[in-house]
Amino acid sequence: MRVLGIESSCDETGVALYDSATGAMVHALHSQVDLHRAFGGVVPELASRDHVRRLAPLLLDVLAKAGVQPGDLDAIAVTAGPGLAGALLVGCGLAASLGFALEIPVVPVHHLEGHLLSPLLVTPAPTFPFVCLLVSGGHTQLLHVREVGRYELLGDTLDDAAGEAFDKTAQMLGLGYPGGPEVSRLAQFGVPGAVRLPRPMLESGNLDMSFSGLKTAVRTAVERAGAPSGNLCEQARADIAREFVDSVVEVLTAKALAALARTGLSQLVVAGGVGANIQLRASLQDRLGARGARVFYPPLDLCTDNGAMIAFAGAVRMTRLPEATRMAATEPLRVRPRWTLTDR
Repeated sequence: MRVLGIESSCDETGVALYDSATGAMVHALHSQVDLHRAFGGVVPELASRDHVRRLAPLLLDVLAKAGVQPGDLDAIAVTAGPGLAGALLVGCGLAASLGFALEIPVVPVHHLEGHLLSPLLVTPAPTFPFVCLLVSGGHTQLLHVREVGRYELLGDTLDDAAGEAFDKTAQMLGLGYPGGPEVSRLAQFGVPGAVRLPRPMLESGNLDMSFSGLKTAVRTAVERAGAPSGNLCEQARADIAREFVDSVVEVLTAKALAALARTGLSQLVVAGGVGANIQLRASLQDRLGARGARVFYPPLDLCTDNGAMIAFAGAVRMTRLPEATRMAATEPLRVRPRWTLTDR
């Protein structure tokens, strides 16, 4: 079964082809980072227009590299939400048109389900059930994953997600966009403990998280270190970055361990862009290994948004949930900018 995957939920345009019989994957990705860097964040209208420009060329590129004709496709999987409404409409519009022309099913895929299932693309892969720490740009959640389509939300962010806190901290430190890689890089030169920031909700007794207060604490630290001139020396910036990263990593690691203890499971999947953070990976590997648990990640090039995870999620749904997928494919395709993962 050859499944074409289309991703256009935010600022990456991704197209991929997945062959469930051979496991072969061909994918292409265009990042809009350079387009949005001048604005310090994603501009929805610019994102939508760029998806219009990029999707068709990427589609033709993927088909050519795979040596596949449009008529050889068996299904199309497309991100239907959550995300930016205009950006989602671009991908769904192309998917619906292709599905109609080729007379093949179009499977709406939840963006976060794509992230969640992406570690199954590598070997060794986790087996169901497992706990998933989902840390993408706008989401930080802990989920009990029993099977495909059976997800229980264990903990969520009450305000800013970890990725948002990284981007805002980068702005305050005068770093580039996107902020996550820049803050992580700078943190490697910071002195541990030189600055003290809070560990939000570390002792809350539940699995929820909050990073808005940490962002405010970073602003206070920046103002103190830069007073009265308002300029930060390089070492002060590095020290603040180090403490910020240490805080986020400590909270995420503790919450993930608590989720494993609550569910009695020993497998943790980490998915989403922040899952590529080197400090988080080192902390989880160390702490989980000491407890005999295992942690799984998608390949580094599939941590951010991409079409490969959407193609794979669509194929997995068609294989494991054929009736539900068939019914979904017969309904009018609609975008869902706000769509909870447990509402399937």
